[in-house]
Amino acid sequence: MKNLAGLMKQASQMQSKMEEMQARLQTIELVGEAGAGMVRVTMNGKGELRGIKIDPKIVDPADSEVLEDLILAAHRDAKAKIDAAMAAEMQQVTGGLNLPAGFKLPF
Repeated sequence: MKNLAGLMKQASQMQSKMEEMQARLQTIELVGEAGAGMVRVTMNGKGELRGIKIDPKIVDPADSEVLEDLILAAHRDAKAKIDAAMAAEMQQVTGGLNLPAGFKLPF
């Protein structure tokens, strides 16, 4: 029974750390860029879009497809940065514990 009690305590501590991590991720903002920085997308660690900056030089009403593609590329870049930050935070929370693929925390 001691092992079960210890395991439950560790699970509770991990859940607390997960909640702290989620709060930290909500406060960070990451910027994704495309077109050599001419399009920038800012997202928070939860993946919420916070802002878009577009260099006026690339705004061409006759060619909106390029701008649309750059916005999508900047969004993908920001999302990749969020995923990397989240993985780093998760590594700290789990203490390097190798969890199975698709394992979701908190429980």
